[in-house]
Amino acid sequence: MEEYLSKIKTQSEMKMVVEKAKGEGKKIVFTNGCFDILHQGHARYLSEAKKLGDYLIVGVNSDRSIKNIKGNNRPFMTEEARAELLAALCFVDGVVIFPEDDPLAIIKYLQPHVLVKGADWAEDKIIGAEFIKKTGGEVKRIPLIPNISTSDIIRRIIDLNSAENS
Repeated sequence: MEEYLSKIKTQSEMKMVVEKAKGEGKKIVFTNGCFDILHQGHARYLSEAKKLGDYLIVGVNSDRSIKNIKGNNRPFMTEEARAELLAALCFVDGVVIFPEDDPLAIIKYLQPHVLVKGADWAEDKIIGAEFIKKTGGEVKRIPLIPNISTSDIIRRIIDLNSAENS
């Protein structure tokens, strides 16, 4: 079994990791998403998020929550596969899957010092931002790479498939 798989934790296991890290004075960073098709934009975003603290946790939407958010044709990869790919990245310290449609419950449970989202999210629309600020934490927005997104990749695949079938 690959060592990086040990980065994937249940919520209660992740809570213990966070408490231990906080006890050691480490700054906990949290971000979340679907990460359905892992791409260059994700890698750069997560690398930048890691620079904001000592321990980067990535919350991954469960398969069921993605279906609720994006429709029955998603996700393309299972939650286990998405979590494993994220865990394989050197700058990701921990991965946790959450079943809710939004990350508020896991943010409140883990209570990270820093909450990170892409700059495409206005701060007042970032779920958990108000809670993090009330607990003395920070909310950071990271600029995205233009024209690199899961939606763009899906559109290109559909366009290529349509062109090949015409």
